Amino acid sequence: MDTKSLSMFVVVVVVSSIYNLKGGSGEVIQCIERERQALLIFKQQVLDPNNSLSSWGSEESKSECCEWRGVVCSNTTGSVMRLDLGRIPNRPFDRNGLLIHNLDWLSDLSSLLVLDFGSSSFTQSLETIMFRNILTISSLKEVYLRDCDFSRETSSIDIYANSTSASLSVLDLSGAGLTSSAFRWLFNISATSLVSIDLSFNQLDGPIPDAFGQKFVFLEQLQLSYSRIGGGIPRSFQNLTSLKFLRMYNNNLTEPIPEFIGTMASMEHLDLSHNPITGPLPQSVGELSKLEALRVSFDSLEGEISESHLSNLRSLKILDLSYNSLIFNFTHDWNPPFHLDYLNLAGCNLGGPRFPTWVYTQSNVSDLDLSAANISDELHAGFLDSLPRLGSLNLSHNHISGRLVDLSSSLFRNIYELDVSFNDLTGIIPSLQSKLMRLNLSNNKFHGTISFVCKSNFDKLYLLDLSNNQLSGKLPNCWENISTTILSLSNNSFSGEIPNSLGFGILALYLDNNNLSGELPSGLSNNTDLFILDVGGNNLTGNIPKWIGELGNLINLNIRENNFFGNIPPEICYLTEIQVLDLSRNNLSGRIPPHCFKNFTYLAQKRSEITKRKVLLYNFSNFLLQTRIVVQWKGQEHEYSNTLPFLRLIDLSSNTIEGNIPAEVFKLEGLRSLNLSRNHLTGNINPEIQAMLSLESLDFSKNQLYGEIPVGLTTLSSLGVLDLSDNNLSGKIPSGTQLQGFNASVYAGNVGLCGDPLPSCPGDEPRPPSHHNGKLDNDEAYTNQSFIQEFFISMMLGFIFGLWGLIGTLLLNKSWRYAYFNFLDRICVRRLFFAREH
Repeated sequence: MDTKSLSMFVVVVVVSSIYNLKGGSGEVIQCIERERQALLIFKQQVLDPNNSLSSWGSEESKSECCEWRGVVCSNTTGSVMRLDLGRIPNRPFDRNGLLIHNLDWLSDLSSLLVLDFGSSSFTQSLETIMFRNILTISSLKEVYLRDCDFSRETSSIDIYANSTSASLSVLDLSGAGLTSSAFRWLFNISATSLVSIDLSFNQLDGPIPDAFGQKFVFLEQLQLSYSRIGGGIPRSFQNLTSLKFLRMYNNNLTEPIPEFIGTMASMEHLDLSHNPITGPLPQSVGELSKLEALRVSFDSLEGEISESHLSNLRSLKILDLSYNSLIFNFTHDWNPPFHLDYLNLAGCNLGGPRFPTWVYTQSNVSDLDLSAANISDELHAGFLDSLPRLGSLNLSHNHISGRLVDLSSSLFRNIYELDVSFNDLTGIIPSLQSKLMRLNLSNNKFHGTISFVCKSNFDKLYLLDLSNNQLSGKLPNCWENISTTILSLSNNSFSGEIPNSLGFGILALYLDNNNLSGELPSGLSNNTDLFILDVGGNNLTGNIPKWIGELGNLINLNIRENNFFGNIPPEICYLTEIQVLDLSRNNLSGRIPPHCFKNFTYLAQKRSEITKRKVLLYNFSNFLLQTRIVVQWKGQEHEYSNTLPFLRLIDLSSNTIEGNIPAEVFKLEGLRSLNLSRNHLTGNINPEIQAMLSLESLDFSKNQLYGEIPVGLTTLSSLGVLDLSDNNLSGKIPSGTQLQGFNASVYAGNVGLCGDPLPSCPGDEPRPPSHHNGKLDNDEAYTNQSFIQEFFISMMLGFIFGLWGLIGTLLLNKSWRYAYFNFLDRICVRRLFFAREH
């Protein structure tokens, strides 16, 4: 056949194919009228506040149901094959808002293959709609009801009948509010073809039922993450010979990983991370030759990892054993059979102070985390040369010494994230790769200037953390050329003025505890997106600029321990989102701006809502850096990081501010700490202080306040720190366990105050004696005294040995220490979020 004939043949075939797709007669296949009417009935019955179904209708312009949003039809029959209403177009994080009363119309879609009602609400129970409607469609292959809300009514449906969906292969009920009672009907689904089940993000308290391994023997994917399941992996899972993906992370699994895990020969992805699983990692894991991803991070595994655990894992691409008490015991010249893309051994004992030689063989690895791994070595160029595809490297919390490798070479062009914080690196910081997006060199011994910032030509350096080093000199003035989002230069010895170019694009700026001087640069006023500004502990001077009020998104303003003077500008009242306002230890004078604090809307509400934008900022900043704030809290200096969204305080202490405390201050229901001490404030303590229900710390000491202590102070049940000393307060301290529970020093220096815990007021009834019948006899007194001494000595010894047992363990085992404090941080955040939600 010549070329011309061949071309004509191809044209004929293509035209014929198009002709057949249109029904063979040139007509466009239209949706089936019966199915169109069923969908219209659904639209009439459903509540659709977001107009998700606006393209549906009986009008002539909307007559073709195959063109409706979420409806996909067959090209040959016109039957509805897929109904996808799971999300709102262009709004992937919003619920679709559909309120569905029933699915009786669903039976008319007899050819339906895929049904997705994700993120909808139903007035019937899940059990009802499954057995009355969904499982009666024999053609249905995939059902997605993730993040749906269902009625809790008790179903009258016979769960042993009507479950005839023999074609069902995928069932997604993640986030559907399921409890363990759902297993009762789930295991009565007669879908023998079911290969994928997702029950993640539910409340399936208790162990995993054996029925999973007895009923669904053809399963290929099982997801039970975030479902509060406990116990261990049931023995019946040995029957799941086709299982490829098993994800059960973030649960309460405690039992050791069973040895039979090695018999599940089809396994490709195993994720048991974030569980309190005890015992060793079984050697039988090494028999899973098809395994591509093994994740068991943040468990409680212990014991030895030998070559036999990994030598047969030829397909392995992802290995995450981080934050377990695992000890690696490999021969020096071991050459693994796999080529990893991702390797995380943070918090593990890698068997020696040097970089493991087998890691040098992983030339494909792009993400490498060996943090808190007890490495005491230098960062050799040869180590990085052996990993040409490396993009993210975390070697923090080790004992790595020497100088930082020059990363400006094209050999390291793929590195976008480098964290070598908390090591012993020294020398001057060299030029770095221009494609770096996250650079954390904090808590080392680097010295010299940071001229590399201007020489490295960074494209988008979202995070630069050089805090806690020995850096000095003036700050460079090239920040307008760097897209820096979070900049931390804290705790160094930088001097000179803050450059004006720092006002471009930064969201969080930390310059605290340096030797910076001069005034706050006006360039900062251009950065209206700034939400953290910390310049405390410097030698800055001048007035607090009026343009500070233009930074409307500011949540933390910390200028403590400087030489600012003059009045507090009333423009500061425009900081409506402020959470932390620390102006302490300056030379500020004048009065607190009146009618100002009522504008602090976030502090004025006890349960303030965190805006979506603020959540995104917190999440973004925590991803890049554990965003921190150093504040005076309950009389001591503390550093806060992940709990920043819940920290709410005002500190104007150690200035020369005078006048009354504005009444608006006492209406800040969400404020947790208020420190106005060491000023020249006068007037009464406003009785409306009883509205400050969230207050945990209050310090009005060393002022000139007078009058009585308001009774409302006794109702502040959260108050744990109080200091009213050295004022001119008078009268009787209000009765109530809250105020009487503080030490007398809290009220010292107020000559007119009386009452418990101070001496009694004139005319008060004498306090009852603390002994029986006025006195104890000598033998009884001696016996009691001896007993008390022995009791407290025993308590003290027990406390000391127990405390040092814990501290000693944390001091000797760095990986445990690092994981322990990370664990505490996570627990604090979870508890705070739980408290906010409830």
